[in-house]
Amino acid sequence: MFNSLPRDVAARMHELEAVDAEDREDGTPRANRLRQVPPDTGRFLALLAAMAPAGRWVEIGTSGGYSALWLSLPARERGHRLTTFEVLPEKFMLARETFRLASAEDVIDPVQGDARELLEPTPDIAFCFLDAEKEVYSDCYELVVPLLVPGGVLVADNAISHQADLQPVIDRALADERVDAMVVPIGKGELLCRRR
Repeated sequence: MFNSLPRDVAARMHELEAVDAEDREDGTPRANRLRQVPPDTGRFLALLAAMAPAGRWVEIGTSGGYSALWLSLPARERGHRLTTFEVLPEKFMLARETFRLASAEDVIDPVQGDARELLEPTPDIAFCFLDAEKEVYSDCYELVVPLLVPGGVLVADNAISHQADLQPVIDRALADERVDAMVVPIGKGELLCRRR
């Protein structure tokens, strides 16, 4: 999967990595700057998705589409599709362009809008990656966990980098009898939950 990255996917990943690095070096806070996982987290997500049980794959918070590209690799390999939700119109348009340039439109379904309002309430989610505004994490956690199939996985980004903001949802997950959970120290920290 990683040793045979499609050329279009690799090229778009490199472009987004360069934009993200420039944004971080600039240091100017911008509402529309790319907020994406580092490459090692992308690989981690792809491996987790590749091992997920049967069911829907969902991403909440698309940004420029970088993590969705990583998830497109196991999706293509397993014959799955990823539905990714983005609230901001400008990021939604950027992500659509990403998927077009990376020839990934056949495995990624971008949806503009709030996943809390648009996510189908069907309990068949096998994999969910959450990387949105931190104030919606608790709502998204409570929405997604009941929809996970047994063995289904929920991964929430920024569990270490934004620990102060996310401590309530981390505490909830670690005490939640519906899941086994831990914080994985990769990238910005991933809250990893597996439905029992």
